[in-house]
Amino acid sequence: MKKEDKGLIINQLTEALQSNSNFYLTDIEALNASKTSSLRRVCSKKNIKLIVVKNTLFKKALESIDIDMSALYGSLVGSTAIMFAEVPNAPARLIKEFTKDVRGGEGKPKLKAAYVQECFYIGSENLDALVNLKSKDELVADLVALLQSPVQRVMSALQSGGNSIHGVLKTLEER
Repeated sequence: MKKEDKGLIINQLTEALQSNSNFYLTDIEALNASKTSSLRRVCSKKNIKLIVVKNTLFKKALESIDIDMSALYGSLVGSTAIMFAEVPNAPARLIKEFTKDVRGGEGKPKLKAAYVQECFYIGSENLDALVNLKSKDELVADLVALLQSPVQRVMSALQSGGNSIHGVLKTLEER
């Protein structure tokens, strides 16, 4: 590969790293052609960008961004595919779903490492933790539900006692 081509690939990877705050490093080496095509189709449907890269070029791209990514360098061994996603847990759910029928934990794609919500997850044992991460929208919905809960209880207490002051006072007295 020419030096100019390598530089172009490094620049593209650097731009992808800067525009995506969530990415997963996976191993898809043992997948046959049909399973690889199936994985790419599923990634496309779930808005996950799958790129197979050379480890040395990806390491240079990691070195060129402002964040210290040295924790991921040990995972850049063997074949590496990167999954970029907007939703932090989407690739983890995809990997879990794709390997659910495989016994013995040797299913591919296999998680090598992930950088999600400014945290590093190294090793496939972190897959379940990544699957259970909530997205920003899910966290906002949970927060809104928690904030609405006391208001809803007060409103139901006021409505259950009727519209009279006596009913309201009686209901508050009981609580």
